[in-house]
Amino acid sequence: MNGADVSIISMFLHADPVVQGVMVILFLASLASWVVIFEKIFLLRQTHRDIRLFMKAAGAPGLRLDACPGLTRSIAEAGLAESRERSGGENRADFRARLESVMRVALVGHLDRLEQRVLFLATVGASSPFIGLFGTVWGIMNSFIGIAVSGETTLAVVAPGIAEALFATAMGLAAAIPAVIAYNKFSNVHKRMTKEALAAISLLGNQLAHRYYRLDAEGNKPEVA
Repeated sequence: MNGADVSIISMFLHADPVVQGVMVILFLASLASWVVIFEKIFLLRQTHRDIRLFMKAAGAPGLRLDACPGLTRSIAEAGLAESRERSGGENRADFRARLESVMRVALVGHLDRLEQRVLFLATVGASSPFIGLFGTVWGIMNSFIGIAVSGETTLAVVAPGIAEALFATAMGLAAAIPAVIAYNKFSNVHKRMTKEALAAISLLGNQLAHRYYRLDAEGNKPEVA
């Protein structure tokens, strides 16, 4: 590559094979990160909206399953199914604790699925700068070897090889920065959703305990829409 032909494509084509391999790895890691980012943006927005509706339904006087969308419906169904299993000598506090425990287990299963591939972003964010740095060190090393062999030390001879090497570092940072930002953002959203879901489960557990013990006292069989 001559000094007048310094472009991204030419830097890649004229780079050392090892540096080329580093660039390909970083490009694929960045591409995969953006796929995960857009997927999680869609899923987390939908799930957050479902949890908000779940909290509203859990605090309403009468629980309706059709008011619990998405994953929250299976959580409510788990609580309702467990509420029909009564054990002798169980007081209201124990009854409510048992319902909430079952619903939390259902919630954890859903949240674990939401966390899938998010750790990939953390891996990309942590490793990409070092992978890029490896490519840079390797490229600069080859540039100095070329200088020693040719005896040429002019800027026109040195600059292209150095630029190719530094481009690997730039690619590493370009892959790492969005991945780290997205990972931190998704982690915060995940924590906030978990708190809201647990609050909704607490509301629903209290409502079911109140309903079942009140209806038991009246001698009626509770029904859920």
